[in-house]
Amino acid sequence: MSAFAAAPAAALAAPVISPWDHALTLLHNRYDDEPAALVRTRERRSLSRFRYRNAETFFESLDRGFYDRRDEMLYQSGIVTQLALTSHLLDVGFSDRWNARHVRLDIAKGLAYANATGFAHHCPDMARLAAVLSPYWKWGHAHQFDQPRPDDGGYTLDAVRPILRALLDRVRDVTGHPRPGRSRHRQREARL
Repeated sequence: MSAFAAAPAAALAAPVISPWDHALTLLHNRYDDEPAALVRTRERRSLSRFRYRNAETFFESLDRGFYDRRDEMLYQSGIVTQLALTSHLLDVGFSDRWNARHVRLDIAKGLAYANATGFAHHCPDMARLAAVLSPYWKWGHAHQFDQPRPDDGGYTLDAVRPILRALLDRVRDVTGHPRPGRSRHRQREARL
């Protein structure tokens, strides 16, 4: 469990004085983003948990093989990754509005901001996947454009699954959010 996850409720409304100021300043300058005021609140913590659970839900669909076309699989992978990374960013105090305005659907940028704020997921495979996914909207519409297909990096579902599982596990480790339990329907099926 992270130190943030165990922070007293009174500390959740205070601005974060972070060891990340220098790293964030470099990223703000690199991307020409307005500086983010990191403020931890109960609402952001709750939204962080909600995003993490949604990321796990979308991952489950991928894990079960519901998306067999590469474009669909990469689009869903982008959704999982974006939800996971914004879960961390919300947890450390970024506002949802700031994320929507500056990170948007750029997975590589979200990963850079996450790593600059203590996420510490410097996985070369994740960095490579993030570059392929960014911005992930292109995979949801790749079949609709009369343009060359984006480079898919040769990714297959079997290659993507462990990368995304490691990312989700890292979010859980850093935020302290519990992994969603099995649904009642699935629990009932397991008992039969």
